[in-house]
This record gives sequence, structure tokens and C-alpha cells, in this order.
Amino acid sequence: MTDQIAVRGVRAFGYHGVLPEERQQGQLFLVDAVMSLDTRSAAATDDLENTVDYAGLAQRLVAIIEGDPVNLIETLAQRLADVCLEERRVAAVEITVHKPDAPAGVPFGDISVTITRDRAS
Repeated sequence: MTDQIAVRGVRAFGYHGVLPEERQQGQLFLVDAVMSLDTRSAAATDDLENTVDYAGLAQRLVAIIEGDPVNLIETLAQRLADVCLEERRVAAVEITVHKPDAPAGVPFGDISVTITRDRAS
């Protein structure tokens, strides 16, 4: 049995991208993190120590988005997944990085990359 804790729509400004203007001007990134874990212990004890502190995790996700620039949002997604998997109770995570202002040259609603990682990978 696997439960999920989701932190969706984390917003932060970063300088990720291949194009020089992305690195100079930056842009908004949105991140969804859906973590798989067993929450029975947390429910039984009503203790934050037995689950994921999603407020603290959200702050660490923002620090990654605002941190060292990367060319690809695939790389950014991996870094975000790594942060989630540092949480000892998280067995797996699905990360979606949205790049709503990507310079695509055509009108679009959203550009995103979704990855799934677990402790085995």
C-alpha cells in the first residue's frame, strides 16, 4: 500500500535554459512533487516526525529552482527528485517541472517535463 503527499504549483524564478536570454533574464518555473510513502505511522502518532514536512520540502525545492542554472528542465527535474528522495520516508517521487514562459516561438498553454524516480533508481 502506498500513500501520496503532493506539493503542487511551487513557484520560483530561475535562470534555466539553453538560450542566452533565458540565462540573463530568467523566468518563472512551477513544480509539482507527488511523493509516495506510507503515512500510517504519521496517522497513528499524529507526529510530524513520521511524515514529510511539506513546508520545509517546498522551501528546499525553491532553493533548487533559484539555484545553479542548468540547460535542461530534465536536469532540473532530476535535482528536485533527488531532494525529495532525501526524505527518509519517501519511497518514490513524481516531479513535473512546468516552464510556462518558455521561448517556443508559438503560442502554447504549458511546456513541462515529468519524471518518476524511486530509491532503487
